[in-house]
Amino acid sequence: MLKPNNPFLISEYLSPEYFCDRQQETTELLDNLHNGWSITMIAPRRMGKTGLIKNAFYLLHDQHPDIHTYYIDIMGTQSLNDLIQLLGSTVLGTLDSDWQKALKRVTEIVRSCKPSVTFDPQSGTPQISIDVEPSTQETTLREICEYLRQSEKTCYIALDEFQQVASYPEPGAEAILRSQMQFMPNVKFIFAGSQRHLIQSMFNDAARPFYRSTRTLSLDVIPMEAYYDFAAPHFQKQGRTMHAQVFDRLYHSVHGHTWYVQALLKELYSYYQPIDLGLLDQAFTSLVMSNGSFYEYAYNRYSPTLRRLLKAIAAEGTVRETTSAAFIQRYKLKAASSVSTALKSLTAEDVVCHSPEGVRLYDPFFEAWLRRLG
Repeated sequence: MLKPNNPFLISEYLSPEYFCDRQQETTELLDNLHNGWSITMIAPRRMGKTGLIKNAFYLLHDQHPDIHTYYIDIMGTQSLNDLIQLLGSTVLGTLDSDWQKALKRVTEIVRSCKPSVTFDPQSGTPQISIDVEPSTQETTLREICEYLRQSEKTCYIALDEFQQVASYPEPGAEAILRSQMQFMPNVKFIFAGSQRHLIQSMFNDAARPFYRSTRTLSLDVIPMEAYYDFAAPHFQKQGRTMHAQVFDRLYHSVHGHTWYVQALLKELYSYYQPIDLGLLDQAFTSLVMSNGSFYEYAYNRYSPTLRRLLKAIAAEGTVRETTSAAFIQRYKLKAASSVSTALKSLTAEDVVCHSPEGVRLYDPFFEAWLRRLG
């Protein structure tokens, strides 16, 4: 395996060597799958749910190579038809070692559309793809599930950003999926989602098809001590020292949120200078400014009311009572009802998050950028 120049990975997964902690969550995830549970995994954006899934699958391949695992990100799908096509192209033909036999078996089972074989231009590996017609999508889904069932092989399928299903235009999309997925004894699913209120509603609302059909796994921040134990050795290999007090400042400056901790570590690793608080401030500022055009575009999309509230929350850091008279007067906001409505909008978009301490901006770099506006 090619070693990365910078060990602090942001969007990719390589191996446990570059993956921080999550030992308890990995064990819990694999134990539940082994015992026949499908899982609903809930985590804020950029908290590390994708990395956790891929880490669990990586370890599983070493321990149980006969188990087939699939990771499918459905954020880009716009309809049930898109999801079925993506699912089919991912799993069809993968449970047979000989691709000609695989194609024969797929064509015998999947009759609602004509599967075709393409070859990966780099590896030359054959891949079976399908073109699903909206008029036959339910039949095609049933056939894909039948292909998995007939294999009698244990399969774990992770559907990331599963809350996307709730926005599909087809009526009853959740019911259609549930009607097939519940009758697959050899297949277990990980339904991962980052929009907490949407994914919780899908699995906790008694009126919805997936109600209480899974075990729930929620991700929180990685403990600071575990993160330091992961980070410090990587800097030691580089001939540099990550002092505990510097890491303490780094960790708390981004509330321990995995992606932002990784981003700061990645930036610091690239500097080849002694690590102190001054260098940390430099790294933080660099990341804020490098995202400036994105933040400016996002900020300008908001109404004047939302902009004022964003700047007020950023100035405070954490706001315990956003509708209090003192907060409203201090930042010349509108009436409490207007602030409440604006806050609901920002919460729904995951721009702000709520904690026992109060309300704060989700993105600490955006918070710092807003403070620069004055």
